[in-house]
Amino acid sequence: MNEPLGRRFRIESLAGTHDRADFTCGVPALDRYLANQAGQDAKKGYATVFVAVDVETSRIAAFYTLSMAGVAVHLLPESLKRKMPRYPSVPSVRLGRLAVASSRKGQGVGKWLLLDAMARSLLSEIAWAAFVVDAKDDDARSFYSQYGFLELPDDPMHRFLPRRTVEEALTPFEPA
Repeated sequence: MNEPLGRRFRIESLAGTHDRADFTCGVPALDRYLANQAGQDAKKGYATVFVAVDVETSRIAAFYTLSMAGVAVHLLPESLKRKMPRYPSVPSVRLGRLAVASSRKGQGVGKWLLLDAMARSLLSEIAWAAFVVDAKDDDARSFYSQYGFLELPDDPMHRFLPRRTVEEALTPFEPA
C-alpha cells in the first residue's frame, strides 16, 4: 500500500465505459450523483467529471467535478477585495463534488484528487481568481479546512482558496 497513488490509480474524464453503478462512498447523494447525473452534467457542459480508476480492477475509486463559477466580491475578505477589479463577482473554479469510495478512505485519495483538481485548474487558459467548494457536510468542511480553505461569510460550508495560495501550494505538483 505504500506505492504512489499515481501508480495505483489513473485519473481520467468520465466516459460511458466507466462502471458507475457499484460506486459507494457512504454519502447517498454523491453515490446517486455519479450513477445517475454525472454523465448528463458532463454531456451538457455543466461540469467536467474526473474519475480515479484502479489500474488493477478498472473500478472507480473516487471522483470529482470541476466547473466555472463566480464569487460575489462583497463576500471576499477585505485583504483580497482590495486587490480585485471593480466587478460584481470574481471568476472562480468550483470543485462541485469530491467523493472517495468507502473501501479507499484513509489512503490519501481525497487529498490526491484535491491536488489534481487544483493543478488542472491552474493549467486552464481561462482566468480565475478563487478555487471554491461547497462542503456537503461537517466532515467535508473539516477536510477542506485542513488544507487552508477559508470560509465565505454567506454560508459556513462555502469555502475558497485564492488562486495565489493554490499556485504556491502546487508549484511541484503535476496532475495525473
